[in-house]
Amino acid sequence: MTAKTKPVIRLMIGFQLFFGLLLWTPIFFEYQRQLGISVVDILAIQSIYYVAFCLLEIPTGMIADRIGYRRCMLAGGGVLVVSNLMPVSVPSYWGFLVHFLLIALARSLVSGASSAYLYEFMLANGERENYKQAEGSARSYSLVGKVVCWPLVGLAMQLEMTLPYWLTAVSAVLAVVMAFRLPPLPHSAPKPTAPLPTAVRESLGLLRRSPMLLLFMAQGVAIFTLGRICQVNLFQPILNADNVPLVAHGLVMSAMSVFEALGSARPGIIRRYLTDSRAVFVLTIVMAGALALTVPGNGVATVAALCVFALAMGLSFPIQRQLINDAIPETPYRATLLSMESIIDRGVCALVALALGSYLAGGRLAEFLLLSSGASVALMAVLLAVLPLVRRRVAAGGTAAGEVLSAP
Repeated sequence: MTAKTKPVIRLMIGFQLFFGLLLWTPIFFEYQRQLGISVVDILAIQSIYYVAFCLLEIPTGMIADRIGYRRCMLAGGGVLVVSNLMPVSVPSYWGFLVHFLLIALARSLVSGASSAYLYEFMLANGERENYKQAEGSARSYSLVGKVVCWPLVGLAMQLEMTLPYWLTAVSAVLAVVMAFRLPPLPHSAPKPTAPLPTAVRESLGLLRRSPMLLLFMAQGVAIFTLGRICQVNLFQPILNADNVPLVAHGLVMSAMSVFEALGSARPGIIRRYLTDSRAVFVLTIVMAGALALTVPGNGVATVAALCVFALAMGLSFPIQRQLINDAIPETPYRATLLSMESIIDRGVCALVALALGSYLAGGRLAEFLLLSSGASVALMAVLLAVLPLVRRRVAAGGTAAGEVLSAP
């Protein structure tokens, strides 16, 4: 990486670190329970959160394409500051509902914009091939921050129940500072000028004409859903089922973050053995298998399985980002298309979270884990069978997405 790109990558590392440092993650489930919110209501909020994310993704992606990726990142950081003050000021079901709705808005503002900014910056400086490593490094350092902070979250909550939310709000302020310091893009695709309905039609048309992009989006569904459901919705129930004390939950999540950071920091290592697209298939199956291994209920084995899960997820995320961005042809709608991918991911998560509430209420956690693992493996098997057909179609049709056929 050149002297031009290194300072920007450092700022992106800072932004992703402080924006993603949701210190309340290891304890939010128990925090809400202590406030008297039922398990069903907690998971209902999560389901509403995913649905809200889906509804917000396309509008925020279009905003990012029109006003600029950096400005959208600034807006997302500002909304995140407000969101983390809600559980403190309104500690109730409605306060947490607004809290998660604002988080959905903040993350949707940033989800497409941050990846689009980094990819366009690397592309403009002739370093497209280094994007995967840059994205992985930023994610890795953000995870290291969580490793340092999460072990202390349980103690912070015991010291002052609301402290994790106050500290997260401060972290969001620092994310805004990092985004403000990012330089303008050297050059970028022309900004959209068409009316919003026309822009939506053009984006969907481009998506339909890019079969490899559609396949890679479908491929990422299992990764995102498994990762989100395991690390957020199922993390505490899995540990509670093994009678792991609340004060140790942050330590376990930190251990997972160490392995995820190791994977994110070295995504290129797997290229020695597999192509990028095949690597995602294999890593997803490893994640599904590791999740299934948490079922027997042994505390040590469960933690080990969760660490293997995190390592596979860390390796797969930057590879998946590179595949998606490379499959997007030259277009003013990059952030919009990345937002469409997020809609698919969050839509599936909403359905899964909704089903999860009834399984947990009925004491059927193990059954849910096995069903989730089996469904993920089945999806990978279907996509693996479809992949050669899609490649042949792209090669025969000569679509813009055909560039990825020759990618290693």
